[in-house]
Amino acid sequence: MPETSKTFALNTDTTIPAVGFGTYLISNEDAETAISSAIAAGYRHIDTASGYRNEETVGAGIRTGLQAEGLFRADLFVTAKLWPGNPAWGDAPKTGAQTIAECDASLARLGLEYVDLYLIHAPYGGDMRLEQWRALLELQASGKARAVGVSNFNQTHLGEIAAAGLPMPDANQIELHPWSQKPDLLAHMVSHGIAPIAYSSLVPLSTWRTEPGQDSAKTDEMKADGEAFKAMAAKYGVSEAQLLLRWGVQNGYAVLPKSLNPDRMRQNIDLFSFVIDDADMAKMATMDRGDGVAWASGDPSK
Repeated sequence: MPETSKTFALNTDTTIPAVGFGTYLISNEDAETAISSAIAAGYRHIDTASGYRNEETVGAGIRTGLQAEGLFRADLFVTAKLWPGNPAWGDAPKTGAQTIAECDASLARLGLEYVDLYLIHAPYGGDMRLEQWRALLELQASGKARAVGVSNFNQTHLGEIAAAGLPMPDANQIELHPWSQKPDLLAHMVSHGIAPIAYSSLVPLSTWRTEPGQDSAKTDEMKADGEAFKAMAAKYGVSEAQLLLRWGVQNGYAVLPKSLNPDRMRQNIDLFSFVIDDADMAKMATMDRGDGVAWASGDPSK
């Protein structure tokens, strides 16, 4: 089994495994087998969200996987996320009380007494953002979440928390890959002790979200040079996916690959048998193209 023990600190008593298994776009038909297979492959970090609508089957996969491997709940790091509401979709922002209730509902669906990390999935709460954040701090104090954070928040959203004099998030889960490096946001996060967690690490692959129903927001320019990392991966004798995931881990980000193929699962977690050299890291640093394609967090004033 590959060495997967590298972790990053979230707070004084919580660390997050560097490689997690993402569950976005995994169907309820596939989730239990996928999660149990991922645990068998060595993953000790599972990332889900109420918005993925698969928490019950992810929870079943966690139970099946832990039992099959003779592991305990404490051996696995689980992230869940609050869907905060989105007024643009006619979806009222959650209040603080609703936020607590939503976490309880996620725990029930997952079959867990606590999660290791609970995130606000997006900054759509508007005037309720701070109330939602205060509720997450309550969840942490009560032990229902060992660490709390946000996702898709920018400097403005994080600044609201700081201006209110509240504790800052332990983590911010954002789109990060060589085409979307967010240096200003990352510098701001570092200055406030907020750990980055990368999602959509594999955007540069030509195969990213090409299945029906997985509409890709890639530009034609991006599609045209989707094989830019092939030669670099060949140099290290790894897949392009491994190269992109290693880039994230080497930069200090936890990463969240997803696959339903057990061989690719094992490949995607095997990121510690090689190191990208300084010259290639410098070359990849020149590839930044801006905010990214996987998510648009909307007008920060709302």
